[in-house]
Amino acid sequence: MLALLFVVMTFSLQAQTLTGKVVSGSEPIIGANISVPGTTTGTISDIDGSYSLKLSAGTSTIEVTYIGYAPTSFEVTLAAGETKKMDIELMEGVSLSDVVVTGTRTAPRSSTDTPLPIDVLTAADLMSTGQNTFDKALTYKIPSFNSVNTPVNDATSLLDPYEIRNMGPSRTLILINGKRKNTSALLYTQTSPGRGETGADISAIPQAAIERVEILRDGASAQYGSDAIAGVMNIILKEDASHGSVTFNAGVTSEGDGETYGVALNNGVGLGKNGFLNYTLDLSKRELSNRPGTVDAAGEAADFGASLADVNAFLSKYPDAGNINGSPETTAAKFAINAGVDVSDNAEVYGNAAYVYKKVNSFANYRTPYWRTLSDFPYLADFFPNGPNGEYIGYVPTFDGDLNDYNGTIGIRGNKNGWITDASFTVGGNEQTYLVSNSHNRNGTLNPDGTFKYRENSPLLFDVGGTKFTHVVGNIDITRRLSDVVGIAFGSEFRSETFTVIQGSEASYEDGGPDSFAGNDPRNSGSFNRYNFGGYFDLALDLTDDFLINGTIRAENYSDFGDAFVWKVSSRYKFADDMITLRASASTGFRAPLLHQIYTQKAQYSFIPGQGIQVGGLINNVSREARLLGLPALKPEESTNITVGIGFKPNNKFRLTVDYYNIALTDRIILSTEIGKTDAGNTALDAILTANNLSDLSFFVNALDTRTTGIDLVASYRGVAVGAGSLAFNLSGNYTLSNERDGDVKNPILVEQAGQTVSNPTQEALFFTSRPEYKAILGVDYKAGKFTASLNNTLFGPTQFRQQGLDARLYTEFTPKVVTDLGLSYLLSEKITVALNVNNLLNVLPEWSFKADAGSEGLLNDAAFLQNQSNLITFNQRYSQMTYDGYHFSQLGTIFNLSVNVQF
Repeated sequence: MLALLFVVMTFSLQAQTLTGKVVSGSEPIIGANISVPGTTTGTISDIDGSYSLKLSAGTSTIEVTYIGYAPTSFEVTLAAGETKKMDIELMEGVSLSDVVVTGTRTAPRSSTDTPLPIDVLTAADLMSTGQNTFDKALTYKIPSFNSVNTPVNDATSLLDPYEIRNMGPSRTLILINGKRKNTSALLYTQTSPGRGETGADISAIPQAAIERVEILRDGASAQYGSDAIAGVMNIILKEDASHGSVTFNAGVTSEGDGETYGVALNNGVGLGKNGFLNYTLDLSKRELSNRPGTVDAAGEAADFGASLADVNAFLSKYPDAGNINGSPETTAAKFAINAGVDVSDNAEVYGNAAYVYKKVNSFANYRTPYWRTLSDFPYLADFFPNGPNGEYIGYVPTFDGDLNDYNGTIGIRGNKNGWITDASFTVGGNEQTYLVSNSHNRNGTLNPDGTFKYRENSPLLFDVGGTKFTHVVGNIDITRRLSDVVGIAFGSEFRSETFTVIQGSEASYEDGGPDSFAGNDPRNSGSFNRYNFGGYFDLALDLTDDFLINGTIRAENYSDFGDAFVWKVSSRYKFADDMITLRASASTGFRAPLLHQIYTQKAQYSFIPGQGIQVGGLINNVSREARLLGLPALKPEESTNITVGIGFKPNNKFRLTVDYYNIALTDRIILSTEIGKTDAGNTALDAILTANNLSDLSFFVNALDTRTTGIDLVASYRGVAVGAGSLAFNLSGNYTLSNERDGDVKNPILVEQAGQTVSNPTQEALFFTSRPEYKAILGVDYKAGKFTASLNNTLFGPTQFRQQGLDARLYTEFTPKVVTDLGLSYLLSEKITVALNVNNLLNVLPEWSFKADAGSEGLLNDAAFLQNQSNLITFNQRYSQMTYDGYHFSQLGTIFNLSVNVQF
């Protein structure tokens, strides 16, 4: 008996060990995760790529992952006490067989080639940029993607406009793990890129939670429904259950402001035998960065009717007139979770959720003492004793925004008799509320006793309300490979959307509200809902190993505007031993009018050149005023997309793709220019403006047909041996061949009769030329042992604006610039990595100059005239570096970021 017990103990003490190295080609991979899914068994490869993993006797499934490389898994069988050596090779990048957004809804094919252009970015790609938010990281990785802080930081501080292929933020569909992300509640109404639109808040997604990002650069309304005109972005969350990490980061600009601090935790645990739960918590703080210009005294005196002596006296002490514009103070807390567990041999329950809270503190334009004078408002001396001796020197209204964004999905995926089914339920929402402080309601309504209701009796803090958007989405998707040749997919989607305008306090909307930002009037507030139901059918034909044809049709019904029907056909052909791939697609698409565009109605503070800040009105499409103006109900935008491309892959080191795109958009919805009173003053338009005490009004309308064409290029060459390491080169670019209005502006009759237009040169510059005409990114990566270096050069092409109030013969052009980013990282140990990023290494700043139309070049020689024009579009040089309408890349200059990543 004792002998038997000794034998059993001897076998139990004998360890089974799997050893070897994790490599990519001839290079060791340091810090790769080697684990047994669903258990706590795992290890990490060391500085020469070697690993040692203790296993139970028998057969185990081994999974190997590393950021930036395609994961791999295999089974290994070990007898009791056996040690087996096995080297593991990982392939750099992500296998396209794992990509979800491939342009078809059919079951995965054995081929890794797709008939459509797709960018795949790993978590390592995003982190290597050193950018603090997801949207800014994409800007420096994807040439056709652009996002930049807006010049005026009020509500837009919570979400910067972004777009793909210069098509506006609302024409790119955002998915998380293949499910629709909710839209932001914010509607851009300032005169800046993205005007009149909105998009999902991708800046709120914690980068530490992201496994990879897939960007389909083609129209995909037939597959996914509304909004997918310029493309689809699918964000895939991490699934690692065996390992975790924590990252500490800090940064500062070369000017010593804009300090950033953050900590991000990502970790995972197993669920059952093969399940996982991965979670991320990201906490961050960014301090204010301020880049005001030196204000021009003569312009100030002219605009505000002040004496030049008084203006000079103030500006001698405060050359920037107290203005604060740059990047606002922002605090954010982000949480994400992703989970999945097998409930049987052929079924999986999955889910993900995220919550984000963001707080932004920003400022309106400083109200100087010659702008808001004591002669007009004597009580301001008591309200704002801001001077060094307690005297009145003006005031700056503050704008505090609170953002809450959430999304969650639960679903079940199964495979029975070759039929793959996926049923899911998704909820999401975004709420943004605002407080204005350090301001006053300056209007003169009288109480019954003859005293002013506001003015000297005004509060200094105003709850101006906000907006909220929620949706509920149900999806059923079914796919099956009928044979090696034929694959089918079909499914349906139900979606309910609700847009809410949250009313402000009475003092925030009555008599114009606080001096800077008017609150939501209860007459313009409320909740507005619609729903839609749709279905699709997809057919894929692999006619040969080289030739593929795919077709999709989709029909939808919306409760507010009716039906939509779209289709798509795509194809791919490979030849020359698969070294060359030809691909093409043609499709139609649509974008439903946003509920924000249909129902938003508000007073709007806007910059009017030569007049400063004025109050106008935005009337909604279903209002009494809209009926008086004869505005038609908004209808869907419709698009026709054509893409043709070629791919070249002569070996495993070099890849090249070139794609041409042509997007025709009809009935584009725009927020009109500000429509003012006529000279005659006797039209219905004049009556509406007078009755509502408005200097002008704007509204949404299907006004334009447009066409956008361009070329995308992506090339890479890897594996160049240099010393003890290897080099990799990446070149990508986007060139806009045309982006323009196609045909006349579709003005409402009343506007046309008044001799005005809803889309003027200012508007059209924002639509068509406010993003770089071309953009290219050249990156060089070097890896040697523990050390990694990257050097990225981003070329921002010219952008052009025709700012409101600018002489019709002039326009402004931002000069092409190259922004260089340097990244260095070093592995201190198997589990600790230190990284330094220097963004905009050479401190390159945006620069612009006046340009003249043909025949008017002589204007460029008139210095006094140009100074006057410059004052008009920069608010007397407050926004001298970027003008009031926008710019093409960050104005903050060099930014240093240091991070420490600890794995466990």
